[in-house]
Amino acid sequence: MMEASLLIVDDEEIALRNLQHVMEKAGYQVTATQSGATAVTLLASRRFDVVLTDLRMEGVDGMDVLKTSRELQPEAEVIFITGYATAESAVQALKHGAFYYIAKPFRLDEVRKVVAEALEKVRLRRENDALRREVEGYREGEGIVTQDVDMQRLLEIARQIAPTDCSVLITGESGTGKELFAKYLHKHSTRTDGPYVAINCGAFSEQLLANELFGHEKGAFTGASALKKGLIEVSSGGTLFLDEVTEMAPSMQVKLLRVLQEREVLRVGGTRPVKCDVRVLAATNRDVGEAVKEGHFREDLYFRLNVVNLNIPPLAQRKGDIPLLAQHFLLKYASRMRKPVTRISSEVMALLVDYPFPGNVRELENLIERGTAMAQGDTIEVAHLPEALQKRESIDFRRMGGRLPTLEEQEQSYITQVLDEVQGNQTAAAQILGINRASLWRKLKARRNEESSSK
Repeated sequence: MMEASLLIVDDEEIALRNLQHVMEKAGYQVTATQSGATAVTLLASRRFDVVLTDLRMEGVDGMDVLKTSRELQPEAEVIFITGYATAESAVQALKHGAFYYIAKPFRLDEVRKVVAEALEKVRLRRENDALRREVEGYREGEGIVTQDVDMQRLLEIARQIAPTDCSVLITGESGTGKELFAKYLHKHSTRTDGPYVAINCGAFSEQLLANELFGHEKGAFTGASALKKGLIEVSSGGTLFLDEVTEMAPSMQVKLLRVLQEREVLRVGGTRPVKCDVRVLAATNRDVGEAVKEGHFREDLYFRLNVVNLNIPPLAQRKGDIPLLAQHFLLKYASRMRKPVTRISSEVMALLVDYPFPGNVRELENLIERGTAMAQGDTIEVAHLPEALQKRESIDFRRMGGRLPTLEEQEQSYITQVLDEVQGNQTAAAQILGINRASLWRKLKARRNEESSSK
């Protein structure tokens, strides 16, 4: 249960005390008053998660309380309870931002349910806001958002080598963010004011790639009506990023090796080399060592490019980054689509962390983009995910010693599973579990005490 603070406002003493008793029994911290004016004063001095207020009161009424709450504590939810319910007043209350409208006489279990739903919305909003602030805190360079220890180590290496002109080979599965590291290296280098040029070597035939990289002289071939500078020449003074470099034909590998050795380029059809001052960064999703052994990639070119190697781990190995990245992409696409989507439900986050992400960060970005586009309100829900992902089971109920586990045992098992998935990061684990960090700490402490007492 969320630790919560409630403000109850009702000028009928019996109704006020009944609500106070029920809410305190449910475990909430309750402040009760019969005065709307007192409620306004309290809102200016203390923080509340949910405000339950009567609509019609002498002097300062429920609408005044709602207005003050929206101004001073916009993150709090306001629930109206009134004995003068009309369709018009209900519409006005909801229009001005009330969470719910309950007519008297009401059932106490109905009020408890509505309060719980309001608190869930408050919790989700605050946790998403905290995660958004955390995203900004972890933001590095060109969109590298991470709290993973291995990624932080790679970023530190990148910071150290960025000012140098050494070649860097960036390896890792497709979609892990190899070009983000290339952009990071360029941005933090002494060449940051020069051009950054990128090309996918696997997207061109040998002849087209030669023309793109080296350019051509006028009249070099049919249709070459003017001189064309290649990308190597164009990126002089800056950085050239060669993506999927292992897809380059052997003859092209020889020409690239010459560029790296001699710092000059020979245009197609040219006779005089042109000096070029360019830093080369390369990337591949293949095992370069295997490609060298199989004769698909020149060993001498490999050594020239692999002065420093940055191997980007797959997203499945850095589960703790998933909540941060998901929020990062939500901010990006909500802004781009001009939609008021600000939150990701805890159920969606649990599914995302449990998912192996064969497409890595690129696949996560695609899922959040889709979820943002599909969302009708302010939250990405499970229904906004692809059907295949919706059907995944995030909890595996295993028998323990031939019996089904108790609820407490299953809870502890799931907490352990989530902590393992996020490499022990309690902030990320609490976000996935849908509880605050203090509650998670207490559950872990209780488990440790139980384990020590049983020894």
